[in-house]
Amino acid sequence: MEGRLEQAAALGQKDKGPAFISLINEIISRSDQSTVARDIPTLVGFVVNQESVGLVVGRQVLSELVRIVGDGTISDPEVRKRVVQETIETTQPKIVSYEEQVSNLRFQLADIYENEEEWSDAARVLMGIQLDSNQRSLPDGEKMRVYVRIVRLLLEEEDSVQAESYFNRAQLLVHSTTDKETLLQFKLCQARISDYSRKFLEAASRYHELSFVADIDEEERRHMLMAAVTAAVLAPAGPNRSRVLASLYRDERTTELPTYNILSKMFLDHILRPAEIKEFEGTLKPHQLAKIAISSNDRVATSTNDEEIDTPSDPPISTRTAPATVLDRAVMEHNLLASSKIYHNISFRGLGALLDLTPGAAENMARKMIEQGRLRGTIDQVDKLIWFEGNHEEDDAQGKAGGLGEVEEAEDTGAPFTKRWDAQIRITAANVESIVQHLTERGLVRVPVQA
Repeated sequence: MEGRLEQAAALGQKDKGPAFISLINEIISRSDQSTVARDIPTLVGFVVNQESVGLVVGRQVLSELVRIVGDGTISDPEVRKRVVQETIETTQPKIVSYEEQVSNLRFQLADIYENEEEWSDAARVLMGIQLDSNQRSLPDGEKMRVYVRIVRLLLEEEDSVQAESYFNRAQLLVHSTTDKETLLQFKLCQARISDYSRKFLEAASRYHELSFVADIDEEERRHMLMAAVTAAVLAPAGPNRSRVLASLYRDERTTELPTYNILSKMFLDHILRPAEIKEFEGTLKPHQLAKIAISSNDRVATSTNDEEIDTPSDPPISTRTAPATVLDRAVMEHNLLASSKIYHNISFRGLGALLDLTPGAAENMARKMIEQGRLRGTIDQVDKLIWFEGNHEEDDAQGKAGGLGEVEEAEDTGAPFTKRWDAQIRITAANVESIVQHLTERGLVRVPVQA
């Protein structure tokens, strides 16, 4: 092999390139493919490192090798992978001179790894491509395509932290492309990163939006719709989640999903039972079952009201001091809101039995939701009661989650006209009574004295 390479290098400058390329074709066409992965890197090393060959010839030879490998001339996939890997390693020290050729080889190697579902290896190969350099600069649209591909591969490996870093780079270039496929992949990555970051409301909205895009395969759209339902169920309970749940509940396609039962129960403010939660838990991904830690402040708060005297009629006290997972927290907050639709008040102990928490932990959860505006009510720590505010019948008619009062976006939700008419009469009568009382206090109206 060395002798053939020396002969080719001794030829005139115009003949060197064709001679080396002819030798590449000869090596690849051998019946014994096991020698290809050995001899091609040897040839590349000779062409790249021998000064007698020259930079122009070296680029010509490497460009032709990239084309030949890309055309699938090497039939054995394992041999093809080794050829690309070793060619990149051999050329890497001379990356400044052969940047374009090495970048193309990296794209090919990433394709190979992706076909083998080696997501992290594929992402790492793409990260090694110099997208901004003095020798070669890619258009912004092409850079964004590479960044989005890296994000997608990292998310397949569930490396959401590094994926978010590359997503932020892609976000800066989103205006630079009009390619539909790239933009759709970008939006999908955006939804998935929100999902991994536990921004479930945002993720649900983005998944639901993508589920309507006709350019996406029907099975993929169904998968995104199911992801939207899952994210909505895991989102923090409150009026914002209620709006997302309403949008999904009204989507006729959700009735065919295995998660429709829990979606309907959450939308209708029904209390969820352990068997239903267990069934839904089986559909979740690992990051959606992540453990959540309890802070030291919450630990103190949960133990404040747990010393109570048992009576035979009292429900048993749970030993759990906080939700263990994201799903636990979502279900407990939902059941707390659902109980506000059923009861005017509830004891700490009774709420703890409903949520499977200690009384102090149940009070702490209610307190947080009231502070955050996701639940309307008051806490009586003397009598150990939580009072829920608002007219429950009206709240149900108007679709106001957790009795949160006037939620402007949810005013007109198709409530029966008779109920709305009755509500207007009550409001008008109350206003008239207030005016009459005000006039009477000023002595402008005399109340007749009955005999």
